[in-house]
Amino acid sequence: MQTGYYASAAGMVTQFNRLDTIANNLANVNTAGFKQDNLIVGDFMRLYKEARDELPHENQTKEGAAFINRTMARAPQVVDSYTNHQVGQLQKTDNPLDFALTKEGLFFAVKTPQGIRLTRDGSFTKNDEGHLVTKQGYEVLPNSYFATKRANITFATQDSVIVSDKNGQLSTNLPGTASLTLGEKFLIAQPKNIASLKKEGDNLYAFEDIKDIQNIDESAAVRQGFVEKSNVNPVRMMTDMIETNRLVGMYQKVMESQMNDMNRDAIDKLAKKV
Repeated sequence: MQTGYYASAAGMVTQFNRLDTIANNLANVNTAGFKQDNLIVGDFMRLYKEARDELPHENQTKEGAAFINRTMARAPQVVDSYTNHQVGQLQKTDNPLDFALTKEGLFFAVKTPQGIRLTRDGSFTKNDEGHLVTKQGYEVLPNSYFATKRANITFATQDSVIVSDKNGQLSTNLPGTASLTLGEKFLIAQPKNIASLKKEGDNLYAFEDIKDIQNIDESAAVRQGFVEKSNVNPVRMMTDMIETNRLVGMYQKVMESQMNDMNRDAIDKLAKKV
């Protein structure tokens, strides 16, 4: 068995997966609130040594596990992935319905047909019913949702002034006056384990259990008139893409060498012996 060929093939597949992740990051450079994804590349040898004593061999012996170890090459592979939740730069828009969160690990909560989801994209708008919604039309949840199950933040037609404090408490103007009256407040959600969040489409995050989400009443993190930009570094991503493409080319050359040069050399030696 030409282990070098299979190791190179595994390495090439790993780099293809890495390219997909890099391309997705670059495609979302201008997506508000997007968080960069990253892959962790390891190799079979290291992973095997960590788990070989747990393999189902007789007596859980290292000798039994060593048999498989000798038949496998040092093949790189994707061993894990994670999302970088670092806060992106804030961009001032002066739009009263744009909101940004200045602290890591906090999210706006929205209602979707699939259930409650979390998002960092605070580019909101009002629908025809006066409800505050995302660009996809999902209703933004108030912090009273868990108690009342009321799933929307609503503004009256005459509400020409909308103001939010740093905790997400919204106030609107009294008709015909400069006075403000308290309205709804954002549900600022904080997952107990941010690593458990799963990305979905429309820049949303899904979670396993609503009990894993905490409502942060005093977040001091809401900035009105700003949007959070993607935390993707396009220069770094382009550099990673170039590096990955070069690695793909290197693995391809190794595979060609294994299949062509070594096989040709073996045939020549066999021919001479015959």
